[in-house]
Amino acid sequence: MTLPNAEPEAVRAFDSAEIQQAVAELRSRLASGRRLLLGVAGSPGSGKSTFSACLAGALGPDCALVVPMDGFHLGNAVIDGTPLRQRKGAPDTFDVGGYLSLLQRLARRDEEVVYAPDFRRAIDEPVAASLAVPAAVPIIITEGNYLLSDNPRWQQVRAQLDEVWFIDTPRDLRLARLVERHMFYGMDRAAAEAWANGPDAANARLIEATRSRADRVIPWT
Repeated sequence: MTLPNAEPEAVRAFDSAEIQQAVAELRSRLASGRRLLLGVAGSPGSGKSTFSACLAGALGPDCALVVPMDGFHLGNAVIDGTPLRQRKGAPDTFDVGGYLSLLQRLARRDEEVVYAPDFRRAIDEPVAASLAVPAAVPIIITEGNYLLSDNPRWQQVRAQLDEVWFIDTPRDLRLARLVERHMFYGMDRAAAEAWANGPDAANARLIEATRSRADRVIPWT
C-alpha cells in the first residue's frame, strides 16, 4: 500500500502494533453508521500532517479524508502590519468560528459535498474551497494545534470531535523538522532557528499543556 504525502520511515512507523490497534478500534466504530470526526493534535513539527495522511491512506480514500485546521489561518492581508504577524500560528491567528462552522457542517452530513479550505505553505496562505469532502466518506480526520485547548471558543471545536489523538514527538526532532521546513520555504538558517525557538516554541508550550486531555497519545518519531 502506498500512502500519500508520507516518507518511507513514516509508513514503517505506522505499522507499529499500537497504531494498528488504534486504527482497528477506529474502524470498529463505523458500525454505528454515523460519520466520525477524529481530531489529531500536536505541537508544531510533531508530524500531525504526515500521521494524518498515513491514517487516511491506511483507511482508504472511500473511508477517510483529511481536513486540516490550518486552512483557517488568518490571511496575510489581515495580519500584515499588526502584532499578529509576529505570532502567526498562535491561537488568535485562526478563524475559529469558521473552523467550527465547517466541523458542524461535516458532522451534519446533509450536503452532497462540502468544500473546505487548505493551507499552502509555498505561498504561506489559506486557499478557500480547495478540498472536496463528499457526504459518503464516513471518517473525517482534522489535524491542528489547538484542538484540546481549554479556551471556550476552542472547546466548542472539541465538542464537535468524537475523539482527539495527540501526536507525541521528541522535542529535538520537532525542532529539527521545523528548522528544515522554514528553510525549505525560504528562510535562511538563522531566521528559521529564531522562528522555531520563538513563536513555534511559545505555541508548543501551550499545546503540550493540553496533552492530558487527549483520548489517545500516539508516540511518533
